[in-house]
Amino acid sequence: MDIEFSLIQSVGFSIVVLIIGMWLKRRIYFFERFAIPSPVIGGFLFAIINLILRQTGLANITFDVTVQSFFMVIFFTSVGYGASIKVLKKAGPKVMVFLVLCTVLCFFQDLVAVLLAPLVGVSKDLALMTGSVSMTGGHGVSGAISPLVEESGVTGAETVAYTSATFGLVAGSLLGGPIANRLILKHQLHKQESEKVHIDTSLLEQGVRKLRQDRIMHAFIMILLAMFIGSFITDFLNTWVGTFTEKAAFPVYLGTMLVAVFFRYINDKYEQREYEELVPVQEVEIVGTVGLNIFLAMALMNVRLWELADVAVPLLVLLLGQVILMATAAYFITFRVMGKNYDAAVLVAGQVGFGMGATPNGMANMESVTTKFKPSPLAFFIVPIVGGMFIDFTNLFIILGFLNFA
Repeated sequence: MDIEFSLIQSVGFSIVVLIIGMWLKRRIYFFERFAIPSPVIGGFLFAIINLILRQTGLANITFDVTVQSFFMVIFFTSVGYGASIKVLKKAGPKVMVFLVLCTVLCFFQDLVAVLLAPLVGVSKDLALMTGSVSMTGGHGVSGAISPLVEESGVTGAETVAYTSATFGLVAGSLLGGPIANRLILKHQLHKQESEKVHIDTSLLEQGVRKLRQDRIMHAFIMILLAMFIGSFITDFLNTWVGTFTEKAAFPVYLGTMLVAVFFRYINDKYEQREYEELVPVQEVEIVGTVGLNIFLAMALMNVRLWELADVAVPLLVLLLGQVILMATAAYFITFRVMGKNYDAAVLVAGQVGFGMGATPNGMANMESVTTKFKPSPLAFFIVPIVGGMFIDFTNLFIILGFLNFA
C-alpha cells in the first residue's frame, strides 16, 4: 500500500515526530545523557517503523519535503547572525588557536574518509559523509550537504550522513570525559594552579529580555531578508566558479550566511540601543532553533534505512577510523598546543564532544570533568565561541574542497 503525504501533511507529521522525540527525551535517560536532539529521536524512530513497514510489504510511505530546505536555510542564516566578528577579535589568541586546531581536525576527518574509501569499497563522496560533514558538522551540516551529494548520484548519502552523525553524538559523549580524565590524572593537572587569563565573559552574555511580538517579527524579517539577498550571492558565486570548473558548487545557504555575518558586523559596530537594533540576536537564535528542529524532523523521518544494508560493514570501518583520529588528535595534539595544562585537558573533552557530535555534547563533557575536579572558566569560554559561532564556516569550505576537488 502506497501512502503519500501532501506538503501540509508532511510538515504536520514532522511536528508529531518532533513532539514524540521531546516526550521520549524527557523520559529516557540515555537520550538526555548523550544530548540526542529531540527531532533525531523521533525521526529515527519513525524511520525504523517505516523500514519495517516497507520490508514487510505493509506500506510504502512518502513525504513532500519541498519546504525542508527552507527551514534548513533559516537555521544556517541564524548561524551566520550568531557569528560575531567583534567577539572573535576580543576573545583573545587562545580562541583563534583552538579554532585553527578544530579546522585542521575537519581537514583530517575528511582526509581519513577519502583514504579509507577505496579500502572498504565505497565511493569517495559517500565516505565523506562520515567525515567532517557528520562528525564536526553534526546533523545540521549533514542535512545540508548530504542531499546535494545524493542528487549527484550517490545513493545512500543522506542515510549514511545521519547515521554517522547520530553515532558521533554517542561516541563523542563516551570518549570526551575519559580522555580528559586520563590526561588530568597522568599529569596531575588538577593539583596545579589554573592559568591566569583574563576572560571577558560579557562577550557571551546577552541578558534576559521579555519575549515580544515585534522583536520576533524583526528576527523573521532579518532572516528572510538575508535569505533573499544571499540566494543571489550564492547563484552568482556558482555561476562564476562554473566558468573555471564544473565540479564546484556552493550550497544555497552560503550566501545567506555571508549576508547575515555582514549584518551582524554592522549591528555590533554601531552598538545600537535595544529599540534601534539592526539584528535582535536572541530572537534570531530562537527562530533559527525552530527552523533547525522542523528541518531535522523532516529530514530524519525521511531517512531510508534500507539503504544501509550494502554499506553497513564499510560504514563501521569508516566510523572506527574517525574515532581513532579524534582520540589521537585530541590526546596528542590539542592538549599540547593548548598549553598542556588543566584548561587544555578540559578543552580536549569539549573538542571531542563537538568534534564528533555537537556543541552541547562538548559542554556536557566539560561539565562532567569540571564537576569531578575543578572549574575551568577558560574552556567554557572558548568552546561555545568556536563550536557555536565559527566552526561551521571553516568546515563548510573544507567539505566543499574535498567534494569538488579531492
